[in-house]
Amino acid sequence: MPFLGQDWRSPGWRWVKTEDGWKRCEPFSPALEDGNNQLNDISHTVILTGDDEDEEIYSTEDCEFAAKKRKKDHFRNNTDSQCFYREKWIYVHKESTRERHGYCTLGEAFNRLDFSSAIQDIRRFNYVVKLLQLIAKSQLTSLSGAAQKNYFNILDKIVRKVMEDQYNPRLIKDLLQDLSSTLCILIRGVGKSVLVGNINIWICRLETILLWQQQLKNLQMNKQVNNGLTLSDLPLHMLNNILYRFSDGWDIITLGQVTPTLYMLSEDRQLWKKLCQYHFAEKQFCRHLIPSEKGHIDWKLMYFALQKYYPIKEQYGDTLHFCRHCSILFWKDYHLAFLLQDTGHPCTASDPNNCLMPVSPQHFIDLFKF
Repeated sequence: MPFLGQDWRSPGWRWVKTEDGWKRCEPFSPALEDGNNQLNDISHTVILTGDDEDEEIYSTEDCEFAAKKRKKDHFRNNTDSQCFYREKWIYVHKESTRERHGYCTLGEAFNRLDFSSAIQDIRRFNYVVKLLQLIAKSQLTSLSGAAQKNYFNILDKIVRKVMEDQYNPRLIKDLLQDLSSTLCILIRGVGKSVLVGNINIWICRLETILLWQQQLKNLQMNKQVNNGLTLSDLPLHMLNNILYRFSDGWDIITLGQVTPTLYMLSEDRQLWKKLCQYHFAEKQFCRHLIPSEKGHIDWKLMYFALQKYYPIKEQYGDTLHFCRHCSILFWKDYHLAFLLQDTGHPCTASDPNNCLMPVSPQHFIDLFKF
């Protein structure tokens, strides 16, 4: 009978043959590898000199025990260390089968999928930030300790990227505001019983979030020096077409602050009417009509009023995908899909493209609600 691993439909663990038998490979960490190289230079016996005359000789077993303890202390003390998988796809199993026992949790999926590289892709950046924001609002306590540590490591990378590239700081400010509010409630109101780890660690994390908020508040946008064609040099109809491409009202307001011409175009009633019709149904308009002084409907105020009561449509350059046939969650590489006809995961369906569906941030969380 063939050997069945943890799941015969996935690659399973990686194993290495040693003198003592087959051993499973541990996740690789560059920082930990440097520490291991130092330990490997030590011979089979270690001599520790406490006094001038007394010496204690430790055997090989004691040396291995010290090395294992050093590994644990390294991961506990160094919050920047990453010992998580960076997989392009994972199998989402919600029930036990004969081949596999156990369930895939939100924390496990968050650790295994490659979110660290996703934030470097401008198409996936907003998607990851929105997912972190939803987790901060309702799912933070459901994450394991390792997943919570990974959460804050990714958040640290996001803040660093925004400080360097100055890309969409408003989105990160909203995320940090929701996260700080949640932590204040958990630390002061609920208590440490729902938090994994020492309460002092969470207080330090809250202080770090407040520091990030202050840094973003003091962020100064660098003025771009360009002697070529600028946005102001474009004709009015092209500027108007750019504004009609936006799906977020705050982006329209921000662009309108650049020049007086863009401000005039951003106040167009027809522009805000199209934006309201895109995000909201006609029945929702009737419940929250806001007339202007001239008797017309103020569509700009309507948009922000409706936004408080109803969710707006979300648009992302790239998202996670879910295969209904294989129950696999994965990042789709469009370059490989175009050149090599690669679906991004080992699909066995006759027509894989018909089985794929994009996964919104809320849908990602709902996949792991049992």
